[in-house]
Amino acid sequence: MQAAKFFDSTLLKKYNTHGPRYTSYPTALEFHDQFSHENLVQAIVASPNRELSLYVHIPFCHSLCYYCGCNKVVTRHRDKANTYLEFLAQEIASRAPLFKDYTVKQLHWGGGTPSFLRHEQISQLVAELKAQFTFAAQVEMSIEIDPREIKINLAEHLYSLGFNRLSIGVQDIDDKVQKSINRVQSTEFIEKFIAHAKQVGFKAINIDLIYGLPHQTIETFTRTLNKAHEMDVDRISLFSYAHIPSRFAAQRKLKDEWLPSADEKFSLMKLAIEKLCNFGYDFIGMDHFAKPEDELSIAQKSGALHRNFQGYTTKGGCDLLGLGVSSISAIGHSLSQNTKVLQHYYQAIETQAHAQVKGVSLSQDDIVRGEVIRELMCNLYIDKNKISQQFAINFDEYFAEDLPLLQTFINDGLVIVTLNEIRVEQKARLLIRNICMTFDAYMKQNLNQQRFSRVI
Repeated sequence: MQAAKFFDSTLLKKYNTHGPRYTSYPTALEFHDQFSHENLVQAIVASPNRELSLYVHIPFCHSLCYYCGCNKVVTRHRDKANTYLEFLAQEIASRAPLFKDYTVKQLHWGGGTPSFLRHEQISQLVAELKAQFTFAAQVEMSIEIDPREIKINLAEHLYSLGFNRLSIGVQDIDDKVQKSINRVQSTEFIEKFIAHAKQVGFKAINIDLIYGLPHQTIETFTRTLNKAHEMDVDRISLFSYAHIPSRFAAQRKLKDEWLPSADEKFSLMKLAIEKLCNFGYDFIGMDHFAKPEDELSIAQKSGALHRNFQGYTTKGGCDLLGLGVSSISAIGHSLSQNTKVLQHYYQAIETQAHAQVKGVSLSQDDIVRGEVIRELMCNLYIDKNKISQQFAINFDEYFAEDLPLLQTFINDGLVIVTLNEIRVEQKARLLIRNICMTFDAYMKQNLNQQRFSRVI
């Protein structure tokens, strides 16, 4: 893949505004507390899906990474997880009967740091999930790992329980960068762990990298990217550091003068995309890279790629049930979220057996626009006739107020609109969020735009 086509610095700067990442439509900012538990139950009954993806949130971390915007609880006391697992088991037991006719095709543990759990705690939680839900014979099981507080034999333990995908937080290998973000870790250990996991049997390993961190330079990030290539992983997630200290208190420890300038950050992104493409990875969507034989690459080439709260996925036909504090569900024509505060989670589970606090029932307009935005995010292409037939509409008439807003992208050679299709040019790939905003009825109110990160 020729990465040079993605970069026109003038256009990227022109469109570098704030916007959603579109892991859902509507975004979580539209969730409200009028969405009740009964609304969720009705959505489950009415859902056309009978395949399920489970997301389990483990909030604990051993130490605070200053860049992080995730929902987490920082503690050195592993025993705190025992209490959490007890309440999580109660939530699982209350939720599972609602999905008795579903088959679990995918399981993902995120956080926080799921590898915070001891081996026996991991086994306990897997056993609980498999006892309560019906798992498919072939199920994708993935887990996020912080390499700082684990032993090499974690790979064997996870593999013995059925996990077949690992996601490891690398971010950056430079000592100065690691110290500034309070995430000092051994690159040598990470390399050994990945190699060992492959020997154990793992065939799908992902690493996360971040550009725009304090003290990153072209020279230092080149070393990080070269090391990622040496690790020979199947997927690489490349994220932009979003510096929003007004929302995330820990980010106030990162001085503005430590951060790359806008031009320097752009150069870091350009470097990363060019090198990863030159290493042979396919560029998936906005921020993922995968080997050509990986199922993400195959799905995108066939137009079957999907996007949800976990990012890009091949399990587009599954409903998504979130378990644990702050987790989000996407069931049928509904989106919902658990409380974000740990003590509130415990109280809610104790009093009502679930911790749902807000959500939204999707209108028909939400469903139509959500499909258009997903197609653009995943495949950079809209077949107008397909959408028209799918929803019994006339595409051009339905979006009569939206389509003129594409004109600026058309004028800049970023989008082609014909009678039957909307096609996003490759040089607009990094601006796909901007193009999707054209079809976002909520963004037109301009109420929440500053609450999103910049697109670059």
